Amino acid sequence: MMDAQLIGGALQGFGCDKDVLIDILTQRSSAQRIMIAEAYGGLYGKNLLEDLRENLDGHFKEVMVGLMYSPPAFDAHELWHAMKGAGTDENCLIDILASRTSSDIFQLKEAYLLQYGNNLDQDIYSETSGHFRDALINLAQGVREEGYADPGMAAQDAMVLWEACQRRTGEHKNLMQMILCNKGYQQLWMVFQEFQNISGQDIAAAIEECYDGYFQQLLLAIVSCVRDKPSYFAYRLYSAIHDFGFHNKTIIRTIVARSEIDLLTIRQRYKERYGKSLYHDIKVNLFIWSYCFSISVSA
Repeated sequence: MMDAQLIGGALQGFGCDKDVLIDILTQRSSAQRIMIAEAYGGLYGKNLLEDLRENLDGHFKEVMVGLMYSPPAFDAHELWHAMKGAGTDENCLIDILASRTSSDIFQLKEAYLLQYGNNLDQDIYSETSGHFRDALINLAQGVREEGYADPGMAAQDAMVLWEACQRRTGEHKNLMQMILCNKGYQQLWMVFQEFQNISGQDIAAAIEECYDGYFQQLLLAIVSCVRDKPSYFAYRLYSAIHDFGFHNKTIIRTIVARSEIDLLTIRQRYKERYGKSLYHDIKVNLFIWSYCFSISVSA
């Protein structure tokens, strides 16, 4: 109740006390923020999410609004906006669908239908194409196997992947994506090891050599997430900061979505891999990002 009152005060009158919003919303869990929104509605008869949208602007608004969604609802929000209007943000589709668990995907698809009245599979089908589309739709089924790994099957799957890299036909691309999209992480660990034994080549290097475009990027994202998901997101943050002119949407999406999952580990991987803290690189590139996230991503 106190948090709701403080936020209400921060949003009143001319301007907005951003410090109050930062201090409260970045320090609470997603479940606590939902409770704050309910208390805010009871106190003021208003929707907190809508008030944040109306009173804030720019990337600060995107961050504060993003924090108010539940994790599945935030994923749904990002996917919807990635496919809404002219053009498609393929990298957003890859980041989300390549990294989420089967349970995550089930929940985000429900949220997508509830929030937008659309079927996620149908939207993916209409907004993407080719084998990239087939792989995304496969991932969106949320049927990745879990549990016991079968060494014998791993050797067979590795041979299929090797043949797919050699022949590169449409049929073999389908076999490639079906294995990578449907097999469990434990199983894929063994498949990748068997692939190395059979071919003398790392699976990621083989994919880079044999395929291109967003299909290649999606397959590589899956391989990276199987091996070490925090490292994948550390790479995505580094690329967003250094390679793409400080790509704000990727930075917002990654930090908000992973804040209660593995952001601490992502920070560690970032520093190990790139020699500087995530906080440092964000601060150097854009001061406001340091200000907004100093609590959650400071080194």
